[in-house]
Amino acid sequence: MKKKETDNLMDKIVSLTKRRGFVFPSSEIYDGFTAVYDFGPYGVELANNIKREWWKAMTQYRDDIVGLDSAIFMSPKIWEASGHVKGFSDPLTECKKCHARLRLDALLEEAGIFADEKMTEEEINKIFNENAGKIKCPACGATDFTPGKKFNLLVQANLGNFTSDWTKEPTYLRGETCQGIYVNFKNVLDSARVKIPFGIAQIGKAFRNEITARQFIFRTREFEQMEMQYFVKPGDDSKYYEEWKAARWKFYLDLGLSAVNLKWHQHENLVFYAKEAYDIEYKFPFGFKELEGIHARGDYDLTQHSKFSGKDLSYLDPTTNEKYMPHVVETSAGVGRTFLAVLTEAYCEEELAGETRIVLKLAPKIAPIKIAIFPLLKNKPELVAKAREVYDALKLVWRCEFDDNGNIGKRYRRQDEIGTPYCLTIDFDTLENSEVTVRDRDTMKQEKIKIIDLEKFFREKI
Repeated sequence: MKKKETDNLMDKIVSLTKRRGFVFPSSEIYDGFTAVYDFGPYGVELANNIKREWWKAMTQYRDDIVGLDSAIFMSPKIWEASGHVKGFSDPLTECKKCHARLRLDALLEEAGIFADEKMTEEEINKIFNENAGKIKCPACGATDFTPGKKFNLLVQANLGNFTSDWTKEPTYLRGETCQGIYVNFKNVLDSARVKIPFGIAQIGKAFRNEITARQFIFRTREFEQMEMQYFVKPGDDSKYYEEWKAARWKFYLDLGLSAVNLKWHQHENLVFYAKEAYDIEYKFPFGFKELEGIHARGDYDLTQHSKFSGKDLSYLDPTTNEKYMPHVVETSAGVGRTFLAVLTEAYCEEELAGETRIVLKLAPKIAPIKIAIFPLLKNKPELVAKAREVYDALKLVWRCEFDDNGNIGKRYRRQDEIGTPYCLTIDFDTLENSEVTVRDRDTMKQEKIKIIDLEKFFREKI
């Protein structure tokens, strides 16, 4: 059996995630809410497993990184210092025929023309005008657009503002999680036993008023980031940058992604303060796109917050008494993008006895359900009772599911579609010899295992 080549893989993944309770459109009973999604019962398990693996790789397995959970709302001055209030924007254009508002650099990219959101309005409009006839509105096909203008992506809120005018003292939902790390640098330094080089890791929600949110959960307006800021001595940036590039590449291989579906993309148009920027790209159904960014940010962030806050965020080396502003190496990944990547990697269609078997070949450590327990027949109380007994024991160690609905074949298919690596069946022989049948998701091979040996067996497998 081999994986089927599919031309509409994205449609199939979207269908599967809805049908099997991984991802739901937000506010669906009210006709949805653009570019916002909810994780369903299996989706939240998969997302939590991805976050758990990231957290272990960043904090549990290392002695030089500590965790943080900063607030979503922060002082508006933070976003002024970081440059988001003035510079956090994408180029916006509007179709003159259907009035669809579109991201200009994305339109150019879809037409095979290089553009970058960091370009000035003049630069990107010049490219736009030179290629005007090649650009078509994806909504109506027209080719007549307004000139591109920069549109700020920060989402405003009225927290603490008791007037009707939001332009007075605006607050924002955070556009990225890393600023919460920078403004807590001194707090962590003073309260935890850390010294440079060290990192601060955080997982949390961020919000961006995306002009053209698209490609399912790849680009959304509410999303979750997994970011780590690693503080180093000036001059050591390159050394640690290369180390982090290697570590983050290995993380995705360990998560089950294939090396052939990953590649590096070097940023050519760097922001003024950056020393280096690479993306790990994954081959999504719509092509290679950014999965994670690894950036050498210099001392820009701590310098800016020192300047705007009036607080000294420099570091005093306890050994040499040298004082300096630390430089930062950043790793920044999205939960949603990683979620979509592992689903893309895992999705398989296989021919089986003239029928198509859909299976998610997820790495067992991130599979939503590790073991499914079946009584052979639901109308035999003795089988159900024994199955419940086994289920109650195993669920204390792994995320398990009890399923007695339908014939065994249908139950296998349901578990295949949610990526459960092992199914365990209790039959009449179990009552006689305490052996159960364990079926492997990928090979579909079955073997008999003594109930007393199940925990040892699954510890070796999962």
